[in-house]
Amino acid sequence: MKNKLLAQIEIIPCKVCGDKSSGVHYGVITCEGCKGFFRRSQSSVVNYQCPRNKQCVVDRVNRNRCQYCRLQKCLKLGMSRDAVKFGRMSKKQRERVEDEVRFHRAQMRAQSDAAPDSSVFDTQTPSSSDQLHHGGYNGYAYSNNDVGYNSPYGYQPSVTPQQTTMGYDISTDYVDSTTTYEPRSTMIDSDFIGHTDGDISDVLIKTLADAHANTNTKLDLIHEMFRKPPDVTRILFYKGLGQQEIWLDCAEKLTQMIQNIIEFAKLIPGFMRLSQDDQIMLLKSGSFELAIVRMSRLLDLQQNAVLYGDVMLPQEAFYSPDSYEMRLVTCIFETAKTIAELKLTETELALYQSLVLLWPERNGVRGNTEIQRLFSLSMNAIRQELEANHAPLKGDVTVLDTLLNKIPAFRDLSLMHMQVLGKFKQQHPDIEFPALYKELFSIDSTQDTT
Repeated sequence: MKNKLLAQIEIIPCKVCGDKSSGVHYGVITCEGCKGFFRRSQSSVVNYQCPRNKQCVVDRVNRNRCQYCRLQKCLKLGMSRDAVKFGRMSKKQRERVEDEVRFHRAQMRAQSDAAPDSSVFDTQTPSSSDQLHHGGYNGYAYSNNDVGYNSPYGYQPSVTPQQTTMGYDISTDYVDSTTTYEPRSTMIDSDFIGHTDGDISDVLIKTLADAHANTNTKLDLIHEMFRKPPDVTRILFYKGLGQQEIWLDCAEKLTQMIQNIIEFAKLIPGFMRLSQDDQIMLLKSGSFELAIVRMSRLLDLQQNAVLYGDVMLPQEAFYSPDSYEMRLVTCIFETAKTIAELKLTETELALYQSLVLLWPERNGVRGNTEIQRLFSLSMNAIRQELEANHAPLKGDVTVLDTLLNKIPAFRDLSLMHMQVLGKFKQQHPDIEFPALYKELFSIDSTQDTT
């Protein structure tokens, strides 16, 4: 049985670069290329340096471009000369590998049964030169009439996306380099569920919890920042920025956060099987809302401060002389606070993000039946998780009731942001925002509605 499973491990892609794996090497499932690279990296004369910002993407196409970041990813995944081999893994470790083998088998079955275009994003990774000639998501252009929303204030990135002047690409070239569990999500296979955990909600909960953990700053690092004394010098620096400077800085940080949100969406079971148009529409209209949810975990309620990059900034650091902008800042903080006050677990936050993104009543989506089905699965899963961890808040009002009632507030903030952004753009027509920010928020077609 052990030897049979060992042979089946090759179905799981290399954890480092995503290429075809050849087994467990130095304690991690990798391809022959990454196995050889790690072996060579253990030489005492090796001293790799990153020519960029130590956040290079490591995938099948780019793995040879930065040896430093490739080695760091190997180490983060647990590769070590002293790592145990498959045969000496604990029972729990073997069971996890077995589950992952079944997961990938189920995905392959689902993909073979699907129509050729049923999983638009699950395509062969294009070369870097090909990507430079495409705009939008995964090389698919879309109209600026599609409306997406977000806010430029107060978010913490964990990976820097690559951008070009031609647009933004969310293909597999941009997988978060910290991701350790990278299944290409498909509709959940009922046979797979029945033969593993036996409960679809349990599988969904685990999958989304992993996706959330792998696309967010670790919670212990956030709390460590909460405990540090305020960095007065940097706080004064941000308070001293002009209106255009703070908009650009916030837009850049938000762009980085949205990259992680896109990666999270790609890991939601079933999302990649939706139509291309619906995937794009859900991401364009939902990125802002998920950013607010993610911002809630970066808030220190006692200090009324948010972890912004690598510094804690109080709300007043985002001051603007424009009253509409200040109202937007205040509403963003207040909405994020109401989520933080519920003290959701990381798993609950993951499920809530899936629920918000898959909200079936978004304008412009076509696959309402498919989206409704995925939404219902997320609803059942989050209800199960919340009922196990939280008592009703007041009377028979549950935490889930409260979370669902917040979604209209997200919509209001979306509209408010577009109005404020339109006014700002009219006042500063020459300002150049990051490519993804412009794509999501259709800035060039934004009109002043105030």
